[in-house]
Amino acid sequence: MRSTDYQFIRDIVYQHSRINLGPDKQELVSARLGKRLRATGRANVEDYCALLRGPEGEEELGHLIDVISTNHTYFFREEGHFAALRDIILPDLERRRAKERWPTLRVWSAACSSGEEPYSIAMALDEYFGAKPGGWTAQIEATDISSRVLAKAQAGIYPAEVVSRLGPARAKAYFQTGYGPQEGFFRVRAAIRERVRFHRLNLLEGTPPFAEPFQVIFCRNVMIYFDRATQEELVLRLKSRLVPGGYLLVGHSESLTGIPHGLTMVRPATYQAPLR
Repeated sequence: MRSTDYQFIRDIVYQHSRINLGPDKQELVSARLGKRLRATGRANVEDYCALLRGPEGEEELGHLIDVISTNHTYFFREEGHFAALRDIILPDLERRRAKERWPTLRVWSAACSSGEEPYSIAMALDEYFGAKPGGWTAQIEATDISSRVLAKAQAGIYPAEVVSRLGPARAKAYFQTGYGPQEGFFRVRAAIRERVRFHRLNLLEGTPPFAEPFQVIFCRNVMIYFDRATQEELVLRLKSRLVPGGYLLVGHSESLTGIPHGLTMVRPATYQAPLR
């Protein structure tokens, strides 16, 4: 890949997704572009860049961002967040529920990838509220910039090696076993899938397709791909979507240090918005 072509790819990806591809990512990008060269019948990256500049470029841009986006995830990734949800966040929100008149517990999985995160949240909520009388109704909104991974998330079908990491008890409680053509795969049970609504969304463009604020927002392992200015913009956008005293969870490899946000850290990578 020529340096000029890589710079063009960097610029167009940043412009439309705010993903900041550093100079050290050229080899990774070149490997991922191979899928789009084959799909579009382009002989090389130079021809592919010409496609992006042409009349079909806008449609192809979505496919480009799909393959560039990193979508590494698994069920109950970063268990510490789910411990914080169980031990700190949900008990606090329950205590405040009546006073705040919250009819529904609203959670946003802001970069849901292939669905493991929002489904893990739904399972965690079921485990917490399931045995309690008068359990709280929950709604999980899940968004991602990639149409490709959203399609997988909505299907809720995962291979056995992915589901096995949950252990036999959770696998039995929350998944249906595939048979025949679906042998070796498991599907998230309907009771869990129905708690999650999926939407395509660029976190930094436009208005999200939901109006009500959230008590909890998960936005994990996203900011590591953004420059500082974009991180600051994203954190402020997320904060504006929290109820007073709501919680924002970011990745354990991420930090809000140096970002003006007005949130209080309650645990590493777990922050709370100011109360009224």
